[in-house]
Amino acid sequence: MYGRSAHVPDLVPTLTRGKHRNPRKGACFMELASYLAGERWSDHPRCTHPLLGYLARLVNDTTSDAGRGHLVELVPAVIGLTSDNPHVDVQIMLRSATAALPVAAAERQRMLAVAVLAAERARNELDGRPAGTLDPRSRQVLAEVPDAARWARDFAGSLGPATVRSIQRHGAPNTVRHAVIGIAHACVSDPDARLRDLLRGAIGDCAQWAAPSPQRTPAGPWPGTERSAPRLVESCPAPTSDHDPG
Repeated sequence: MYGRSAHVPDLVPTLTRGKHRNPRKGACFMELASYLAGERWSDHPRCTHPLLGYLARLVNDTTSDAGRGHLVELVPAVIGLTSDNPHVDVQIMLRSATAALPVAAAERQRMLAVAVLAAERARNELDGRPAGTLDPRSRQVLAEVPDAARWARDFAGSLGPATVRSIQRHGAPNTVRHAVIGIAHACVSDPDARLRDLLRGAIGDCAQWAAPSPQRTPAGPWPGTERSAPRLVESCPAPTSDHDPG
């Protein structure tokens, strides 16, 4: 069982891109979470909602080397955040799309605007809200990109309503990926901070629907390092492979 009272040890492997065979090679955001949760070393631990974990891996990999260390403080917060409530997927999808839409390149804005409308439609279905209801934040970001918003409304009107199940399986992960890449490549001065704020907000969204479980704390040495201590250096070697896409 897991809890969110875990804390980051004083000595941990440096966060780097991709997945790592063991902590001597470094760690990504979710691999560190797997250790703090007492799980087998993995970048897909069971302790975190799959979509939130996917977002965390993408943010870890697209954040600059200089900014990645600032993500460490968020790692304990994802432990124990698991839920099968579809609100989690829809809300993370909506937050990701609204965060990226105003700053993403024009070629991504249409897709992100469609994602905003699809997520809002799903929320209306889940919560019994009137059709066409939009949150203030959604209205605001759509107003900032009128051409993309107009195209998205026309496109959405030509399609049938997306089911919540299809959003969970396809729409939300695709939106998260496009949003993170859109922010990382945006012509803004603070992409790292925006990515970190997106992840922090998604953690809060997930926490609304995922009740924390009893705490489980790791014991013993870092996995794979029983005979030698982790290599704790400022700059670790580049990972040999990147994360799987989902």
